Amino acid sequence: MKLYFSPGACSLSPHIALREAELPFELEQVDVRAKKTKSGGDFLKVNPKGQVPTFVLDDGDILTEGPAIVQYIADQRPEAGLAAAAGTRQRYHLIEWLNFLSSEIHKSFSPLFKPNTPEDYKPVAKANLADRFGYLDRHFAERSYVLGDRFTVADGYAFTLLTWAPRVGIDLAPWRNVRAFQERIAERPKVREALKVEGLV
Repeated sequence: MKLYFSPGACSLSPHIALREAELPFELEQVDVRAKKTKSGGDFLKVNPKGQVPTFVLDDGDILTEGPAIVQYIADQRPEAGLAAAAGTRQRYHLIEWLNFLSSEIHKSFSPLFKPNTPEDYKPVAKANLADRFGYLDRHFAERSYVLGDRFTVADGYAFTLLTWAPRVGIDLAPWRNVRAFQERIAERPKVREALKVEGLV
């Protein structure tokens, strides 16, 4: 299996999942602006969307979109407990959270990373994120992880998104429970491994 990634991008989420699942895999860094791999390949030939994460399976099949990739990874090693079994209610809650993180938080960051976003819209985007962080803060007031008391792939995704806050000028200090969650995940050995390999620590 091979993960195409860009340091600190949303591909950090499946990178964490792979390490938590202790699966064998390769990494290939991508310059997403130039659409080139670090080895000089044309990334668009791998993924015409031109985006990471892109995950190549052992048989050559390709998965894109983080929520799909992390569920696939979790299902390759169910004993790791990174996702509840397919068909269970807990699995649907995981899917619910992966969708919320993708549509309500991940995409809310997008305007803040784009150079052509009008300056007068950026406070609106930050206010939207503040609302979502408030929801997360209330959620984490009663639980250690997204789905309760056990780490799942949803936690790796949430952690990845929260690492973007300082990059767009958002201080997470007002959301004490969110900060505690972020610090808790950052202490996990496999998370530290992923961060180190990507040059983020």
